[in-house]
Amino acid sequence: MKRKILIIDDEPGFTKIVKMTLEASGAYEVRELNDPAAAVQVARQFSPDIILLDIIMPEYDGGDVISQFRADPVIQNIPVIFVTATVRKREVNAHNGLIGGEFFIAKPVSAEVLIRTIEEHLVPIGHGKP
Repeated sequence: MKRKILIIDDEPGFTKIVKMTLEASGAYEVRELNDPAAAVQVARQFSPDIILLDIIMPEYDGGDVISQFRADPVIQNIPVIFVTATVRKREVNAHNGLIGGEFFIAKPVSAEVLIRTIEEHLVPIGHGKP
Protein backbone atom coordinates (compact mmCIF):
# COMPACT_ATOMS: atom_id res chain seq x y z
CA MET A 1 0.00 0.00 0.00
CA LYS A 2 1.49 3.32 -1.09
CA ARG A 3 1.61 6.13 1.45
CA LYS A 4 0.09 9.41 0.31
CA ILE A 5 2.15 12.60 0.38
CA LEU A 6 0.90 16.12 -0.34
CA ILE A 7 3.55 18.69 -1.35
CA ILE A 8 2.53 22.34 -0.98
CA ASP A 9 4.99 24.82 -2.47
CA ASP A 10 4.53 27.79 -4.78
CA GLU A 11 7.44 26.65 -6.99
CA PRO A 12 6.14 24.15 -9.58
CA GLY A 13 9.68 23.12 -10.53
CA PHE A 14 10.42 22.09 -6.94
CA THR A 15 7.18 20.16 -6.45
CA LYS A 16 7.60 18.33 -9.78
CA ILE A 17 11.15 17.19 -8.89
CA VAL A 18 10.12 16.07 -5.40
CA LYS A 19 7.07 14.24 -6.77
CA MET A 20 9.16 12.40 -9.37
CA THR A 21 11.83 11.54 -6.79
CA LEU A 22 9.36 10.19 -4.23
CA GLU A 23 7.24 8.28 -6.73
CA ALA A 24 10.38 6.69 -8.22
CA SER A 25 10.87 4.91 -4.89
CA GLY A 26 7.61 3.04 -5.52
CA ALA A 27 6.46 3.63 -1.94
CA TYR A 28 4.47 6.84 -2.34
CA GLU A 29 1.53 8.38 -4.16
CA VAL A 30 2.28 12.09 -4.40
CA ARG A 31 0.07 15.07 -5.14
CA GLU A 32 1.59 18.49 -5.73
CA LEU A 33 -0.16 21.76 -4.96
CA ASN A 34 1.21 25.15 -5.99
CA ASP A 35 -1.72 27.22 -4.68
CA PRO A 36 -1.61 27.34 -0.87
CA ALA A 37 -5.08 28.92 -0.77
CA ALA A 38 -6.50 25.51 -1.77
CA ALA A 39 -4.44 23.56 0.79
CA VAL A 40 -7.22 22.66 3.22
CA GLN A 41 -9.62 21.58 0.48
CA VAL A 42 -7.00 19.46 -1.29
CA ALA A 43 -5.77 17.91 1.98
CA ARG A 44 -9.34 16.98 2.93
CA GLN A 45 -9.98 15.39 -0.50
CA PHE A 46 -6.62 13.62 -0.88
CA SER A 47 -6.29 12.54 2.77
CA PRO A 48 -2.49 12.40 2.78
CA ASP A 49 -0.45 10.46 5.31
CA ILE A 50 2.01 13.35 5.53
CA ILE A 51 2.33 16.89 4.15
CA LEU A 52 5.48 18.66 2.95
CA LEU A 53 4.92 22.41 3.27
CA ASP A 54 6.93 25.44 2.17
CA ILE A 55 7.01 28.48 4.45
CA ILE A 56 7.53 31.46 2.16
CA MET A 57 4.69 31.64 -0.37
CA PRO A 58 2.66 34.58 -1.69
CA GLU A 59 -0.69 35.38 -0.05
CA TYR A 60 -0.73 32.34 2.27
CA ASP A 61 2.52 31.39 3.93
CA GLY A 62 3.24 28.05 5.57
CA GLY A 63 2.29 29.41 9.00
CA ASP A 64 -1.15 30.41 7.70
CA VAL A 65 -1.63 27.03 6.07
CA ILE A 66 -0.62 24.97 9.10
CA SER A 67 -2.88 27.09 11.33
CA GLN A 68 -5.80 26.19 9.06
CA PHE A 69 -4.81 22.50 9.16
CA ARG A 70 -4.60 22.43 12.96
CA ALA A 71 -8.03 24.09 13.23
CA ASP A 72 -9.71 21.50 10.98
CA PRO A 73 -10.74 18.33 12.84
CA VAL A 74 -10.53 16.19 9.67
CA ILE A 75 -6.87 16.98 8.90
CA GLN A 76 -5.46 18.41 12.14
CA ASN A 77 -3.46 15.30 13.03
CA ILE A 78 -1.72 14.78 9.70
CA PRO A 79 2.04 15.16 10.23
CA VAL A 80 3.53 18.22 8.53
CA ILE A 81 7.17 18.76 7.63
CA PHE A 82 8.24 22.24 6.58
CA VAL A 83 10.64 22.11 3.64
CA THR A 84 12.12 25.58 3.39
CA ALA A 85 15.07 27.67 2.35
CA THR A 86 14.44 30.10 5.23
CA VAL A 87 16.50 28.01 7.66
CA ARG A 88 19.93 26.50 7.21
CA LYS A 89 20.78 22.86 7.73
CA ARG A 90 22.88 23.68 10.79
CA GLU A 91 19.90 25.52 12.36
CA VAL A 92 17.69 22.49 11.81
CA ASN A 93 20.37 20.17 13.22
CA ALA A 94 20.92 22.42 16.26
CA HIS A 95 17.21 22.12 17.14
CA ASN A 96 16.86 18.38 16.35
CA GLY A 97 14.73 19.21 13.32
CA LEU A 98 12.14 21.12 15.35
CA ILE A 99 11.50 24.84 15.20
CA GLY A 100 8.39 26.25 16.81
CA GLY A 101 7.13 22.75 17.52
CA GLU A 102 7.08 21.75 13.84
CA PHE A 103 9.49 19.58 11.89
CA PHE A 104 11.76 21.25 9.35
CA ILE A 105 14.03 20.25 6.50
CA ALA A 106 16.29 22.87 4.93
CA LYS A 107 16.33 23.28 1.15
CA PRO A 108 18.12 22.08 -0.84
CA VAL A 109 17.48 18.56 0.39
CA SER A 110 18.77 15.27 -0.93
CA ALA A 111 16.40 12.47 -1.85
CA GLU A 112 17.91 10.29 0.91
CA VAL A 113 17.35 12.89 3.63
CA LEU A 114 13.84 13.65 2.39
CA ILE A 115 12.76 10.00 2.34
CA ARG A 116 14.38 9.26 5.71
CA THR A 117 12.63 12.26 7.29
CA ILE A 118 9.27 11.29 5.78
CA GLU A 119 9.61 7.73 7.06
CA GLU A 120 10.56 8.98 10.55
CA HIS A 121 7.41 11.09 10.76
CA LEU A 122 4.82 8.89 9.08
CA VAL A 123 2.24 7.47 11.44
CA PRO A 124 2.30 3.65 11.13
CA ILE A 125 -0.56 2.31 9.01
CA GLY A 126 -3.65 1.80 11.16
CA HIS A 127 -2.47 4.14 13.95
CA GLY A 128 -3.71 7.64 13.60
CA LYS A 129 -5.93 8.65 10.78
CA PRO A 130 -9.59 7.88 11.32
